[in-house]
Amino acid sequence: MLAHISIGVADLARSRAFYDAVLPTLGCRRFYDVPGARGYGTAQAPASRNGEEAGTKPNAGFHAAFQATDRAAVQAFHAAALAAGGTDNGAPGLRPEYTPDYYAGFFIDPDGHHIEVVTFSAT
Repeated sequence: MLAHISIGVADLARSRAFYDAVLPTLGCRRFYDVPGARGYGTAQAPASRNGEEAGTKPNAGFHAAFQATDRAAVQAFHAAALAAGGTDNGAPGLRPEYTPDYYAGFFIDPDGHHIEVVTFSAT
């Protein structure tokens, strides 16, 4: 099980503004802000981190999925991502090819990272 993940970004201020707007829809907040890095998570698990690396390009195979509690949270997260400058990469909806209750939305963040928000809840 992962404790945290670091994601390189080209513009830390832009990334901070994007994730500050998007992550609260899942109950996450920024826990720390130190030179070169920002840490996000929930009170129970302050786990996600993004740091600045000049000229960072996303790996073609990189994909991160955030867990949502229900379908409304998936929709809210996806909408917030698009409003904050993300690019739609798959509207929220069922993906029964994965599992019967796999409900997810996909977007590409301002740095080109492929991000998903998913729930396995039937509601």
